[in-house]
Amino acid sequence: MKPVVAADVDPRTKPSNYPEPFASRMRGRVKRQLGDVFGLTNFGVNLTTLDAGAVSALQHRHSLQDEFVFVLEGEVTLIMGDVVETLGPGSCIGFPAGGASHHLENRGTDPAVYLEVGDRTEGDAVSYPADDLQAAKGAKGWVFTHKDGTPY
Repeated sequence: MKPVVAADVDPRTKPSNYPEPFASRMRGRVKRQLGDVFGLTNFGVNLTTLDAGAVSALQHRHSLQDEFVFVLEGEVTLIMGDVVETLGPGSCIGFPAGGASHHLENRGTDPAVYLEVGDRTEGDAVSYPADDLQAAKGAKGWVFTHKDGTPY
């Protein structure tokens, strides 16, 4: 293994794992999968850039996976349940499994950059309170369905 410059890691080739119409809502989000560069399998690390107006994800919560975000540059707005708070460089927040639903938005005019860290627990389920979507993590990755269980 050799160290890398995080910003030099190629962006993820598929901008979003969400099915349409949700994937297109992730325009302006670029993820560099740093954990994958080093073959990490127990947790993932992404260097994520949100352009002005972009969002990190749909409002969501994990059943088994913890998440952690550390803001490096710019500002993001945290939406977590009823909480709306601005996070700037040096700010961080963790999202325990089963906790409040959350996502980040870049409501500013400049790009925002942050590290996101999450474990890769198989069997995790994700709920999306504002959208007709649910996800389950299996051995081959995420499977997305409507809330009634029908596939996309």
